[in-house]
Amino acid sequence: MRHAFVGGGGIGGLLAGALDRKGADVVVLMRARTLAGYSGRLAVESAVLGDFDVAVPAVPELDSEVDVLWVTTKAMHLESALALAPAEVVSGAIVIPLLNGVDHVRLLRGCYRNVVPGTIRVESEKIDTGRVRQKSPFILVELSGAVAVAAKLSAAGIDCRVRDDEVSMLWEKLAFLAPVALATTALDRTLGGVRDDERYQACKDEVLAVARMEGASIDVVALRELERSVPDEMRSSMQKDVATGREPELDAIAGPILRGGRRHDIAVPGTAELAAAVAARAGQQP
Repeated sequence: MRHAFVGGGGIGGLLAGALDRKGADVVVLMRARTLAGYSGRLAVESAVLGDFDVAVPAVPELDSEVDVLWVTTKAMHLESALALAPAEVVSGAIVIPLLNGVDHVRLLRGCYRNVVPGTIRVESEKIDTGRVRQKSPFILVELSGAVAVAAKLSAAGIDCRVRDDEVSMLWEKLAFLAPVALATTALDRTLGGVRDDERYQACKDEVLAVARMEGASIDVVALRELERSVPDEMRSSMQKDVATGREPELDAIAGPILRGGRRHDIAVPGTAELAAAVAARAGQQP
């Protein structure tokens, strides 16, 4: 099974390295500027998989058939990144996006024939070209199909599960991620510092209300248990992006709630206020 990765950052680099270490045929697609600084090896520091270094080839554009195309870019870079994987070359390969939000699925299905959405829960970041640091005590991937691919990930040491309801899978992740990312970033506090904030509490309720109207079925008890299990000192990736001057994934994370609220006539004032505050901090239009 041959795998190609669009995006060799914290997520793509981690999974590409893990699969390659277990003998998979892996290639990473990199823009020319990034490729020029790549040594040809991926160095991974992982709290789950251990530290390792593997030789993984990289190319500026997919030019041969693969079985699986992983899409692991930031949401705002998705459209430009797809130029690295022309549809005629991808052909019938399984395309697995591991992006935040829900709207990317429609875009990808407009480009490729066989899209199997997935989600990932992990703290992993690119610390340099070809170097990835994964710090969370877990790596959890969920796929809405592609059983054989899930087995390959499991064999590589990654907890991978197959779900039969992609809508619930995607919204379940967003229901956890959006309140945490938006509140910690808008208020520039740790999770412990926002837990009692009324806007954070409102956003939690609003995303669930929209998710239900979008057809998602979410185990609220399990979701709240997950929220309580996260350490108070946690800072979100969005918060780190804004602090370092990088563009946050604001539309991917807040957009589905705001647009869904309008579509279903659901008031989402908490989410709207947090999103506006994030946009102001990042110098964006809300």
